[in-house]
Amino acid sequence: GKSTTCGNILFLCGCVDERQVEKYMKEAKEKNRESWFLAYIMDTSEEEKAKGKTVEVGRAAFETLNRRFTVLDAPGHKSYVPNMISGASQADVGVLIISARKGEFETGFERGGQTREHALLAKTLGVDRLVLAINKMDDPSVQWEQSRYDEIVTKVTPFLKTSGFKEDQYFFLPMSGLTGDNLKERRNTPAWYNGPAFLDYLDGIDPPGRSKDLPLRIPMLDGYKDMGATMAIGKIEQGTVRPGQKVIIMPIGHKCTVHSVFIKDECMQYACAGENVVLQMSGVTESLLTKGFVLSDVADPARVVTKFKAQLQVVELPEERPVMTSGYKAVFHAHVVAEECEILKLYESMSLTDRTKKEQNPRFVREGSVVTCSISLARPTTLDTFKGVQQLGRFTLRDEGRTIAIGKITELPHEKKSK
Repeated sequence: GKSTTCGNILFLCGCVDERQVEKYMKEAKEKNRESWFLAYIMDTSEEEKAKGKTVEVGRAAFETLNRRFTVLDAPGHKSYVPNMISGASQADVGVLIISARKGEFETGFERGGQTREHALLAKTLGVDRLVLAINKMDDPSVQWEQSRYDEIVTKVTPFLKTSGFKEDQYFFLPMSGLTGDNLKERRNTPAWYNGPAFLDYLDGIDPPGRSKDLPLRIPMLDGYKDMGATMAIGKIEQGTVRPGQKVIIMPIGHKCTVHSVFIKDECMQYACAGENVVLQMSGVTESLLTKGFVLSDVADPARVVTKFKAQLQVVELPEERPVMTSGYKAVFHAHVVAEECEILKLYESMSLTDRTKKEQNPRFVREGSVVTCSISLARPTTLDTFKGVQQLGRFTLRDEGRTIAIGKITELPHEKKSK
């Protein structure tokens, strides 16, 4: 569903040439997977084509009348949630694709289902706008019935509210990724739906306000060699990057220089917060540009910590460890970094249902509570408080392959004055 929709958007916006699509159609037919040909535009590796599942986060760009977009096609499958986290942490607008096919919606939405986990993660990772695209409306079991659409909307809405989305932050729309109905134009959309088509809606969203005058922060996704030049790739979360700028890679503290700045293969004079960029670097080897390191301003580098204080919302705990205590170990995900962590001390807890009752220094907490605690990390990691740089200050904790808690960093250890 997701990759097919992304593929169709690129096709309708004229980013893929017809010949390529014909080649994919032929390839999909040979594998008896005729309806997958649009997904192949996004899922290019052999493994993904064979399984029909997205593994890595696919990237592509398209334009509408007033906006430039980068699509990140994230995997939905349970085992690839860490990859999905690094995709969602770069996004401004999330599109949650919900299948309307009988049985498929129900599976994704039960406790432990992927639809719920993804909506929760999206909120934590700072995606403030969610489009809920009810897909596969053309399916024989649905046939564009309004009753099915309304049923899904009524079931999903209360859940979005508990996840922290306000009413103006989400938007429902029916569509079909395969036939392209209601993606760019209405085509076969029935009369009962009177809202905009998907791309028209995206075109009207205002991009979030960002701080382009503050010190630079770019969490890196990857570093690689290209024709002998060292390249770094990432999304600017704060500040502005220019060719010739001196930067420092945190947590290792290596200084280097940005040689040139590219957005979508075009060389730029500068790039501001919110852009996905590729930087040509000098004074550094690609082995130092790894996922999770943060490029920051030399004069005001990002903080590197091994412990911090945070506010957590415990979402669900595995059956074999139903309480969270100090000493609880989990995997910590923030921006594009993943580290092992341990909960050091619980300071205060309250339950989500009754926010008046607060308990000081609790010995343990159960799911559905909000806790203030301190967390230690296995290795020094570049982070910030939520008030400082939002994207470096929010995180999720996962254990046994599921998201157990979402949270934000409230304070970092006091800095020792350097001589």
